[in-house]
Amino acid sequence: MSSAANAKPVLQGVKIRPRKGVQKATAKFEPTVFRDAFISVLAAAAPGNLDEISAKLDAAGNTLEYRRYAETLFEILIAGRLLAPGGTFLEDGTPASPFSIFQAQDDLASIRKHVDVFHKLMRRYKYLQRGFEDTLMNLLQYINKFAPEDTNKLAIATGLFCSSGLATMSVLSVLFKEHLVKEGLSLQFVTTVFKTYLIDQNVDQFGLNLYKAGMSDRLLDFFPPNKRDEDSFARHFEAEDMKQLVTFQNKKQLIMRKESVVDNVKALLEEGKITECLTYLKAQLKESSLPEPEFIPLVWTGMMASVDWGTRVDQIDNQILKQVQQYSKLLGAFCTSPKTEIALMQTIQVNFYEDARFMKQFRSVTQLLYKNDVLSESAILYWAEKGSKTQGRTVFMKQMEPFIHWLKNASDEEDDSEDEE
Repeated sequence: MSSAANAKPVLQGVKIRPRKGVQKATAKFEPTVFRDAFISVLAAAAPGNLDEISAKLDAAGNTLEYRRYAETLFEILIAGRLLAPGGTFLEDGTPASPFSIFQAQDDLASIRKHVDVFHKLMRRYKYLQRGFEDTLMNLLQYINKFAPEDTNKLAIATGLFCSSGLATMSVLSVLFKEHLVKEGLSLQFVTTVFKTYLIDQNVDQFGLNLYKAGMSDRLLDFFPPNKRDEDSFARHFEAEDMKQLVTFQNKKQLIMRKESVVDNVKALLEEGKITECLTYLKAQLKESSLPEPEFIPLVWTGMMASVDWGTRVDQIDNQILKQVQQYSKLLGAFCTSPKTEIALMQTIQVNFYEDARFMKQFRSVTQLLYKNDVLSESAILYWAEKGSKTQGRTVFMKQMEPFIHWLKNASDEEDDSEDEE
């Protein structure tokens, strides 16, 4: 049988169109073609007229494929040219864009006006947000390839992008690259970013955004290895007139140190190493320079965390008293003043208020600590009169009434017996 006989019938004169998905799959990706069309849009605006540039960009989104060429678009808007592999600029004879961050004057006012163009563009085309952050991160890893003045402009712009919410602090994570840190480029860059950011936002917002980006514990990692310590951090940012950042870092380090103490107390007590725990805490108290009233809550918190409170509710009352009895000497070693004793009572009060399982044992725990010479009569009476916290105050004061009454009467009886003598 001939091949002609096996041929399938064909409709004559009918043009079969490929499916839409097939057309997209076969479309050629041509960044340079988009670049040329995009730069022509920017060139059509009056030089330096940023409002007109914004209007041109807004209108061009209807004809140019912004979604598909987001990376190309933002490379042009930031650097003025396309990047070749390795971070160098693509050299093909095409002139740089008439508008870019690199084309701005090297001052905050000029760069802020250029950043406003980005805001207007992304308010109109919200889908560009992801492509913008990806492109910005890609550019930041090549700051060693740019001219110093362009790198400084990019740092100022990045600070404005982050402070206004156009980008997150996570874009700075690429600056942890070893060669950038070692050469001091990362530190120089983030210093400008942070200084710019803090012009528009306070240090608390700065810390919150760092936390969201998972970088609040990594500020020292921007420093070269031989300068990665708290003294170098303080000297550097104080010299840059950024004392608020030094204060922020000190507070953060203090929080981390406190968390470490709690974790280590928990681990040591879980292993039953009370003596080792006492030695560790004495060393930490001396090293941290924390006042005793700030230190005693860490001891209590670590102690409570070391216990598995998963027992039945009816057994918790006995268990809490057992633990307090066991660790009274440990607590007493760091309760050497009435002020510290009151701080311990306040800590227990808040702890028991937040965990209702322990609430009704507040008086019993206080009495046990008094019996074991951890808490003094004067501290307990001061707490009752004006030292208690607001959390659960009414409940705890009512619970403590019989004990407070007993302490006052005992004190009065002692005074009477002294007078008789």
